[in-house]
Amino acid sequence: MTALNAAEGLLARAITKSRARLLPFLVLMYILAFIDRANVGFAKNALLADTGLSDAAFAFGASIFFIGYACFEVPSNLMLHRLGARIWLCRIMVTWGVVSAAMMFAHDATTFYVLRFLLGIAEAGFFPGIILYLTYWFPAQSRGQALGLFYFGLPLALVLGSPLSGWLLEFHGVFGLRNWQWLFVVEGLMASAVGILAYFYLVDRPAQARWLHPDEKQALQAALAAEDERKRDQSPHGFLGALRNPRVLQFCLAYFTIQMSVYGVVFYLPARIAGLLDGKIGLTVGMLTAVPWICALVVTRLVTRRADASGQHRRLAVCMLTMAALGIAASALASSIVPVVVAFCFAAAGFVAVQPLFWTIPTSFLSGAAAASGIALINSLGNLGGFVAPNLKTLMERQFGDPRAGMFALAVVGLLGAILIARLKGSAPLAPHRPLVPAR
Repeated sequence: MTALNAAEGLLARAITKSRARLLPFLVLMYILAFIDRANVGFAKNALLADTGLSDAAFAFGASIFFIGYACFEVPSNLMLHRLGARIWLCRIMVTWGVVSAAMMFAHDATTFYVLRFLLGIAEAGFFPGIILYLTYWFPAQSRGQALGLFYFGLPLALVLGSPLSGWLLEFHGVFGLRNWQWLFVVEGLMASAVGILAYFYLVDRPAQARWLHPDEKQALQAALAAEDERKRDQSPHGFLGALRNPRVLQFCLAYFTIQMSVYGVVFYLPARIAGLLDGKIGLTVGMLTAVPWICALVVTRLVTRRADASGQHRRLAVCMLTMAALGIAASALASSIVPVVVAFCFAAAGFVAVQPLFWTIPTSFLSGAAAASGIALINSLGNLGGFVAPNLKTLMERQFGDPRAGMFALAVVGLLGAILIARLKGSAPLAPHRPLVPAR
């Protein structure tokens, strides 16, 4: 065996071990993050019935989360870069779990708005922190699959979280609590418990990984250091350099359109399916809602493996976001349960798969403190799409007097996003390569 083959073998083993050790726990964390972010969609009907909130008030409260989130993303990610993922991700999860549980007290519009805003502040930095954390462990040409596996947390949150949320909504009146109160308390405290575990389980850098042999650590660190050296010439330098960089702003706009597609589905899928059944969101609706996310799991795994093998991350991202937009439009046109679920299968698979593909582009460009601030900026401004989506949907429905107009508008935004990704300057696809880690 040549020295080059030996080094590749050590690197492959290091990546395989790191993936097996880190990704399942990171996926669990993402599952809980997304459940706590999206469970307001499940609570909507019961919450509005109990509190008297209007649809417009609900839309504003659901979306104000993203204002708090956006304001604190960059400073939070810089803190993670300075203090390490183990400490900072623990802090994030514990605080957001407590705030999410406190949603049980949202008996009026003001309290609802304040708690949703605080939830955004508490969770700020979680997602870009994970994206940054994965750059510490996985070289660029194996990062697509690592990101794809992490993104399993999104559909799994809705495969597992949808029936869980529906089941908790059956607990109406138990111990004097409303069903939507049970939903927020149980799912919020689950996040805090896992946050405490994160402090003891996570490892900040490969050099501290006890599960890696010293030679494997050296091979992994050498590959990551070589990548950072290549990126240093093209990457902006420092915090302010990333914030002023035109390419980073292009990434922000593209990610904004992706997130509008995401939350156009997540916030309204349960209510759409319930409207075609008996109007009540319970276990049955939760089970049907899980179907599109199962499709998303399969498609994301296949597409990210294909992208890493071919280097066509950007081209496949365009295809996936286009598919998501068409699925959103089809869901508005369909009028019975089976076509609606099928349309949401295409929409969910498209917008889940496009996200890990998208993130391979900025993470192959940014490094160091610029990566910490740039990734956070892209995520924070992009996630404002979650604020705009429900409000745009409501506005378009009022403007045209048609309940389908809102979803059509979100579909158009998705198509515009596909065009933006296709035109990202200077973000050429990674070259095809012999996989560092055997496909499984």
